[in-house]
Amino acid sequence: MKKRALLSVFDKTGIVELAEALCEKYDYEIVSTGQTSELLKKHNINTVDVSELTGFPEMLAGKVKTLHPNIHAGILADVQNNEELKEITDKNIKPFDIVVVNLYPFEKVAKEEHDEDLLIKNIDIGGVALLRAAAKNNKNVTVVSTPDDYDILLENLSEHNGKTSSEFRKELALKAFSLTSKYDSEILKELSENKNYETLYLKKIKELRYGENPHQSAFIYEYKNTADFEILNGKELSYNNILDVTAAVNIVSEFYDVPACAIVKHTTPCGVALGKNLNEAYLKAFDADPISAFGGIIAFSRTVDEEIAKHASSIFLEVLVAPDFTDEALKLLTKKKNLRIIKLNTPLRVYKNLISKEIKITPFGTLMQDVDNKELDKDTFKVVTKNKPTTEMIEDMVFAWKVAKHVKSNAIVIAKDFKTLAISGGQTSRIDAMENALNKACDGAKDAVAASDGFFPAVDNIQAAAQCRIAGIIQPGGSIKDNDVIEQADKYNIVMVTTGVRHFKH
Repeated sequence: MKKRALLSVFDKTGIVELAEALCEKYDYEIVSTGQTSELLKKHNINTVDVSELTGFPEMLAGKVKTLHPNIHAGILADVQNNEELKEITDKNIKPFDIVVVNLYPFEKVAKEEHDEDLLIKNIDIGGVALLRAAAKNNKNVTVVSTPDDYDILLENLSEHNGKTSSEFRKELALKAFSLTSKYDSEILKELSENKNYETLYLKKIKELRYGENPHQSAFIYEYKNTADFEILNGKELSYNNILDVTAAVNIVSEFYDVPACAIVKHTTPCGVALGKNLNEAYLKAFDADPISAFGGIIAFSRTVDEEIAKHASSIFLEVLVAPDFTDEALKLLTKKKNLRIIKLNTPLRVYKNLISKEIKITPFGTLMQDVDNKELDKDTFKVVTKNKPTTEMIEDMVFAWKVAKHVKSNAIVIAKDFKTLAISGGQTSRIDAMENALNKACDGAKDAVAASDGFFPAVDNIQAAAQCRIAGIIQPGGSIKDNDVIEQADKYNIVMVTTGVRHFKH
């Protein structure tokens, strides 16, 4: 019996070449529908129209063409079961060996249009039914749901004398089920009037060696938009590495348009700086806390050169991540076999808005929130003290404020000349966070600025800052003690700015 392939695709990419190969190399009979059939015939590929098998022309503007027993029985029949084989043979129904289908682009249309009639028009019915039927019968049928798999289909056919392996068929069946599941989820989400449904479509990339600790198993999945990167040197990224790299790149993406460097340890920044060039930014960030930088993760906003590499290769680091590395820098850095070097291909200005949601699964329910991408607003950015800041002080305040956003609450960041002098986070009281930061900054706190991720609940923070001669404070405001806090700032000649924006990070 001659092998048969059903081809019915919206995306015509590569379909002509696939059909030619199936016909000429493997002697398949091609059955096709509508525009796919017309395209194949234009290229002189012998094609049987589905309507010849069903006895019905396409109906309802093409909405009904393959939903027929002569098609689905040919896909679903278990040809290894004599009773089923006899049943379709008695009805002159021939089985299909390959089903190639891709769907109406509902998700793409939904991103561009919000007209419900147009969305409904782009819901594929027959295509989904074909994919599910072929995937269900993967013991006998090969289902191909994307043009990306045409080449591997032909490779598998070549390796198995015009047939496909059972492992290959199952792999493609799972891909088809995954696709239809995601497709249905997108429809549900888009047509839900109040957007009450949110689907998490995760595709496993690989298993990691372990999680945060060796006794925890861990995996990494792809979810919607994922950063494009290359590992140029070193071992694969661990679970903790990925968290730390994310934290570090999140910070430098705040400063994507200037030379910036962020050094992170356990997802907490220990040194962040800007500079006239990247080397200056790096040395300032490293000098902010050289002890904590040991074994740290460093992210850069520009290309890493030989000068930076000389210093970085002289200390123990886990990961370096940057948009690029010069050849001279790589020669030095790759001498350290275990140093992970990551080239981030996604531009930082794109990376900054790559993820829109954050998800946390708890025993009390799954939490989802928008990513904290809130920028400073000129309408809520207010100087509330009698003393006014200089331009340089405002720039330092904004710098410190952007860093504080990435520090675990309660957070205090002390900075001067685009360099963090002290970062204190995760404290259970604001005054503890302030005193820890001031103690770390020591004499460097003089004429520096302090940023707080939340408002000040009492004046003790201002008094502590005054003792260390802090010149300016930037904070959200909104406390019932605001008037007292501002009064204390005026008393000690501290400039204070309120932003109207809180940056808690739990």
